Amino acid sequence: MLIAVLRGEPEALSRAIAVLDDPERSFVASDYLLLEVLPKAIYHRRDREAQFYQAFFSRAAIWADSTSRELISLARQQAETYGLSAVDALHVASALSVNAHELVTSEKRTKPIHRVVGLRVLSLA
Repeated sequence: MLIAVLRGEPEALSRAIAVLDDPERSFVASDYLLLEVLPKAIYHRRDREAQFYQAFFSRAAIWADSTSRELISLARQQAETYGLSAVDALHVASALSVNAHELVTSEKRTKPIHRVVGLRVLSLA
C-alpha cells in the first residue's frame, strides 16, 4: 500500500490515499514492512519517499513483534498452507500476531496472499 501512494497507478493511488485517510483505521507496522520500503528510498536518495514512509511508521498504532520464533513459525505455516513468498508470509504472520482485521496490499488478486484465511486481504491493484 505504501508503495502505491508514491509510485502507483492513479487508481491504486486514490484507493491507497482513501485507506490512509480513513479516520476509522489504525495501522500496524512491522520491521519487515519497514525493511521492504524505507532502506531503498534512503539508498536512492528519494527523500520525499523516505519522509513519507517515516511519517507512516511514526503513526503506527501497533508494532508487530518481528523477532519471535512464534512469528517465524506462523509465517512458515502460512507460506506452506497458502504458497506465500517469504516476505508475504512475514507480513501475514505479523498481521495475524496482533489480531489485525485487514492486510492492505498492492498485490494483484491472483497472487497467493489472497488465499489467506482468517485475515481480510484488501488489494489496491
